[in-house]
Amino acid sequence: MDRLAPRISSSAIYERLKEMILGFEIYPGSRITESDLAAHFGVSRTPVREALQRLAQEGQVSIRTKQGCFVRQINISELSQFYRVRTALECLSLEIAARLMAKDALRALAEEWDPACCPGAAGNLTLMVQKEESFHIALAQGGGNEALVTYLNDINERIRVIRRLDFTAGFRIERTYEEHHRMACLLLDGDLAAAKALMADHILRSEKFARSVTLEQLARTDNSTAWAAVR
Repeated sequence: MDRLAPRISSSAIYERLKEMILGFEIYPGSRITESDLAAHFGVSRTPVREALQRLAQEGQVSIRTKQGCFVRQINISELSQFYRVRTALECLSLEIAARLMAKDALRALAEEWDPACCPGAAGNLTLMVQKEESFHIALAQGGGNEALVTYLNDINERIRVIRRLDFTAGFRIERTYEEHHRMACLLLDGDLAAAKALMADHILRSEKFARSVTLEQLARTDNSTAWAAVR
């Protein structure tokens, strides 16, 4: 059992529960209760309730009166729709960045994502997801459109449950470095059309790989024992 310190904060419980949900340690659709989680973490129900409320606000769980709390189901069709929207937003981001983003900022991105700096399979999964998202947000911020940044952050939150699975294979991390580096270089060279084509392919490949891994995990995991296994 994943016991933590008796006085663990609600924030720490929130972070751990989110990690368990995103990592399929708690299976999609599983019912979890405050009392079970309190016993699991060795705390009172108050910090657990606060953590669940935060997760509910993010859409990771749904709280149903007198029934308990349920981890959200994975809807592959819905996630695909979010990916289509993401592609449109990311290409718009490139258009704006090509006109307005400072060259020094683009060079810094290119250097940061130099394939020679790739950590490979040894990289931390959570940190890699954060780093990958930061690349796309940096492009949007570089263009100065805060509305675009907001929408991209919202999309990231909605697809992160499978997006992180894209980095469970070392070759996907390596390819991400190569593609991000190439995108920044294309913008520096003024080749917007090639940068947009690469972005669209990059997102499509990411979605297909993450979806295949997700479907394998869903087929392999027994919903009736998913929460019991981590108690």
